[in-house]
Amino acid sequence: MTPVNELGRSTSPYLRQHAGNPVAWREWSEAAFAEARERDVPVFLSVGYSACHWCHVMAHESFEDAATAEYLNAHFVCVKVDREERPDVDAIYMAATVAMTGQGGWPMSVFLTPEAEPFFCGTYFPKDARHGMASFRQVLESLVEAWRGKREQIDGIGRRVVEQLGARQQAGGGDLDLDRAAQLLGTDFDPVDGGFGGAPKFPPSMVLDFLLRHHRRTGSADALRMVVQTCERMARGGMYDQLAGGFARYSVDGQWVVPHFEKMLYDNALLLDVYTQWWAVGGEPIARRIAEETAEFLRTELRTPEGGFASALDADTEGEEGKYYVWTAAEIYAALPAEDAAWVVELCDVTGTFEHGSSVLQLRQDPDDADRWQRIRATLSEARKARTYPGRDDKVVAAWNGLAITALVRAGIVLGKPEYVEAATDAAELIRTVHLDPTTGRLHRTSRDGVVGTAHGVLEDYAAFAQSCLTLFGVNGNIKWFETAQTLLDRTLEQFVADGSYFDTAADAEELVWRPQDPTDNASPSGVSLAAEAFSTLASLTGSVRYETAAEQALSASAAIAARAPRFAGRALAVAETIAAGPLEIAIAGRSPELLQVAFTHAPWGTAIVQAEPGLDVPLMAGRSLVDDRPVAYVCQKFTCQLPVPEPDALREQLS
Repeated sequence: MTPVNELGRSTSPYLRQHAGNPVAWREWSEAAFAEARERDVPVFLSVGYSACHWCHVMAHESFEDAATAEYLNAHFVCVKVDREERPDVDAIYMAATVAMTGQGGWPMSVFLTPEAEPFFCGTYFPKDARHGMASFRQVLESLVEAWRGKREQIDGIGRRVVEQLGARQQAGGGDLDLDRAAQLLGTDFDPVDGGFGGAPKFPPSMVLDFLLRHHRRTGSADALRMVVQTCERMARGGMYDQLAGGFARYSVDGQWVVPHFEKMLYDNALLLDVYTQWWAVGGEPIARRIAEETAEFLRTELRTPEGGFASALDADTEGEEGKYYVWTAAEIYAALPAEDAAWVVELCDVTGTFEHGSSVLQLRQDPDDADRWQRIRATLSEARKARTYPGRDDKVVAAWNGLAITALVRAGIVLGKPEYVEAATDAAELIRTVHLDPTTGRLHRTSRDGVVGTAHGVLEDYAAFAQSCLTLFGVNGNIKWFETAQTLLDRTLEQFVADGSYFDTAADAEELVWRPQDPTDNASPSGVSLAAEAFSTLASLTGSVRYETAAEQALSASAAIAARAPRFAGRALAVAETIAAGPLEIAIAGRSPELLQVAFTHAPWGTAIVQAEPGLDVPLMAGRSLVDDRPVAYVCQKFTCQLPVPEPDALREQLS
């Protein structure tokens, strides 16, 4: 029987991109491995995501090539995985790839035994040999030869890799030294261009969050300086879309000029939260501008018809990376009157960054005529719409939507933008009604077009969405959000925690070659640091020792990483800062937009806040009544409260 490509049935946009390949792709399933056992052939596992530039390159070079596909189909069972849909599978085999090659990335190309044990790993393989790299066909042929002639060694390699990586599982314990972490970050900070380390530079969202919270608690000028330098340089460089808002995935160089053009939901959600907090701390106009533009990017370019937020915008347009975003001077002159064009070419440094004389737009300084810039910005945005728009991965991921909901709620209250809270509420309703099974309490990770996917939620999904529900509950006092969060976190304790240790997959999830648990805050927060935040918030709202202990156990998992490499424990350090600052609880009895705005703006970021009518059946609200028929705010710590205050200025004074 001739094998066929099965990806046309998938709900994943990434997998559907490969549905027309001559490669007989399978989705990750027991049936695929059963076929490999029956045919006695290895499994070729290819992992990527829809906005990945090099994934597209390898697909065009090799997976669309008939001869390569014929060889793959004859000698392997070929499995495609969307890393965003199956982060558990991705995490396991990325750990193997890094262990075996010293580096990782996507596309990830892993060769497995029929028992799913990895014996050869790599990332992108070119179709033709170059720069010392073997061609993809050479790799395939050598592996087929080894499979036939050295099977015993291959099976042994696979078993040893699984054993060794399983032995590396987290051994948490200890407290996070916040002052020491801030000092270590200072030694890695780039004092000229901001950020940490050299090129390529990724937006250090969670580290900036930690440093802002650290500054608030300690008054550290160094912590604030690192934030200001980094946030300004990122926002003024080419990594930020000066026309439509939104940040690209990372900067290829160390100066934030040349972006890797894909735009990810999680990056922009995390950065929205950072710039909102920076505005709350310092009132810098650029902080507010970037926060508002990023929020508008989420609402206009990533929002789905169902009310959720899409995962990403592609790096490529018409097969060329960044084509949608770059400008030549000639294109600027064609879109604008000559005088305006000359002004913009100088203002935005359109000097030919790339081949063919094109440039990303930068805004290294504020324009001397803000109204003129806004008018020109609108004109260029409109002209850009005539270009082919980047592909959009419109699957809705529960965890990333949770991050966006939390960020939009905070930004909506702090910046006085109720439309942000409305958008966040719509997204939360989608996740609650489509992704959450009311019978089992199980959360599904993805949906598309309002149809839930098959992948079960991992720890980050439960924790990020639970935290977003608690943040939304704090604003509207609707008990369903509190109850949803509590249900999710109770299931987290039942399914993701064993002997005080957190795992990334549920106990009742599909059994893989080992059960991943990674406390590293990397491109997005780890599940365990998100759990620490959500449990800390729930403990503050309920006074529950059980939830407080769960938060402490989750944070301890990151202690070793924070001590060694705090750049990879940013969210855990941020949560620890909120706890070190109190943690505070703020109960607002009655409805007062003014008190709510002061609470969100001036309390330590992450403080448990709830605004509701008196009598709401949540422990923090017990006994919280109006005073002289006026709404009042109670600032509490461990449920011991200061005198209630009705005036925003008085609340601001208490929080100072």
